[in-house]
Amino acid sequence: MSFFGLHNSVREPKPTVIEPAPAERATTFNAQAIYQELIDKRPALLEEKLKLHTQIIDEFNLAQLEKLSREELVREIRLYVAEYVRGERLSLNQKELGLFAEEIVDEMIGFGPIEPLLKDPTVNDILINTHKICFVERFGKLERTRVHFKDEAHLLRIINKIVAGIGRRVDESSPMVDARLPDGSRVNIAIKPISVDGPLVSIRKFSEKPFSMDRLIEIGSIRPQMAHLLQSAVHGKISVLVSGGTGSGKTTLLNALSNYIPDDERLITIEDAAELQLQQTHVGRLETRPANAEGKGEVRQRELVKNALRMRPDRIIVGECRGEEAFDMLQAMNTGHEGSLTTIHANTPRDALKRLEQMVAMAGIPMGPNSIRGTIASALRLVIQLQRLPDGKRRVMSISEITGMEGDIIQMQEIYRFVKERSDDLGIHGTFRATGVRPGFLQELKAYGIELPNTYFDPSQPV
Repeated sequence: MSFFGLHNSVREPKPTVIEPAPAERATTFNAQAIYQELIDKRPALLEEKLKLHTQIIDEFNLAQLEKLSREELVREIRLYVAEYVRGERLSLNQKELGLFAEEIVDEMIGFGPIEPLLKDPTVNDILINTHKICFVERFGKLERTRVHFKDEAHLLRIINKIVAGIGRRVDESSPMVDARLPDGSRVNIAIKPISVDGPLVSIRKFSEKPFSMDRLIEIGSIRPQMAHLLQSAVHGKISVLVSGGTGSGKTTLLNALSNYIPDDERLITIEDAAELQLQQTHVGRLETRPANAEGKGEVRQRELVKNALRMRPDRIIVGECRGEEAFDMLQAMNTGHEGSLTTIHANTPRDALKRLEQMVAMAGIPMGPNSIRGTIASALRLVIQLQRLPDGKRRVMSISEITGMEGDIIQMQEIYRFVKERSDDLGIHGTFRATGVRPGFLQELKAYGIELPNTYFDPSQPV
């Protein structure tokens, strides 16, 4: 009997027969492509993989299995897979055998066919449209992959493994769920009956090491002068609203900005699905919770914002304002929590303020439009607008300062903007330009010993 307590009839083969060379280990996306080509040529192998996975679950001592490292597990499974392949007379060479064994391991302790995509650092989004089709986003562009699942039941098994890891559930009574993977990647799932053709899964990946502002400068998302202004504003407790569409890089920028918050300040983060990766040591993370099967136990962002105020925060960071919690967030900024940060979905800075106004109205507080706008104007100072351009690149399109109210209109002045000039096969080309406006909060920054040169805001100087 083997280490796992397999049936006596299963004889362990010699390690030299099944151990592939290190260069052949199926741990890269190239290996996944090779495996998919193998499956395309021999579709019966997919059925064999699932059959073998079920057989291993039945025969292995699962309690012992959980104690092993991945390397030990891979070694034991390769031994078992090699014996199975010989017993079933499957025609696989040594390289294909290694790939096949890795796929079995991914089925057991990973997330099946999408595991290599999760490991691929060039993939930003994984979009599964039923068990038949899977797209990924690389470098801002969507492309179809050869990854697929055997059937809907196979995909549902992977979905249940994802949601079980964080104590969530998805079924006919609760067919939608926001979840996250162990690496922090955000997952949205929709199944029947709301998803007509089958399960839909969207995975937004986050790099293990968050983008720094230097990295954003390097890839052309922002210029050094603009970054220095934002760094100074965050350090000087200027409240910031990051605005942009889906996938425009709002969370990435928020993570980068958080690096400039002094380490001696206490931060509380509030999110629907925890995805912020702040680098400070004094961080408390709060996450919303959906209602249980009986419709009870829901915890919304608004309750978390209220609770955060009792946790002695210096700053509150709301991952995304999307409802009535906007009112409590603005109140916090106005009552001793300056320098807080949040994001919002909007196409322009002016649209962001309009959406914020609508969200405050959702709180049911008896306030007139002018009072709401006055609260917004006194709480927020900077609006950063992001956009993902058609060429897939994400850029800071505008940095604007809120200067107060004039009549019933919130006044804003743009400090920097990105001007599109031309487009070609290489993408969209343009320049970052200063508008000539000096921010009104520069005087406040002097209290923190921060002074920015006048050349930063000279429109005749290159940014």
